Amino acid sequence: MPEKTAEVIIDGWYNTGDIAKIDEDGFIKITGRQSRFSKIGGEMVPHVKIEELLSEIVEDHEADEPEIQIAVTSVSDVKKGERLIVLHKKLAQTVEQVLDQLAQNDIPNLWLPSKDSFVEVSEIPLLGTGKLDLKGIKDKAGEVFGDVQAEKPS
Repeated sequence: MPEKTAEVIIDGWYNTGDIAKIDEDGFIKITGRQSRFSKIGGEMVPHVKIEELLSEIVEDHEADEPEIQIAVTSVSDVKKGERLIVLHKKLAQTVEQVLDQLAQNDIPNLWLPSKDSFVEVSEIPLLGTGKLDLKGIKDKAGEVFGDVQAEKPS
């Protein structure tokens, strides 16, 4: 499939679509996927960018190894196509405070989840590798919001 191959080869490098961090020792840790988007009102809204901003807001900067506190997914929405859902562990701030801080970033209003889209969970679904379990997150959001489409792969 030469056309598909050409789409992922950029300047001679294979673009996996993974997002990673390199630590001070040069080790690479894959932290997410570029392809995680919702289509809301016809606009593509990136889950990873919202997760990064929210994580900065709620992260425990005292912790040696910060654990995943936030995961963003979506459920179907009759009016806008999809709706952002934020699964989170117990927050040190109120959802209103988190949303106020998120709104201070230079992001479109469409990227701001609604207050009732925040769902506290005891654990963020993770794979054995420590990465987000995207299906588990979507299923959890579907359980809370009654989204039958959550069980289908997106």
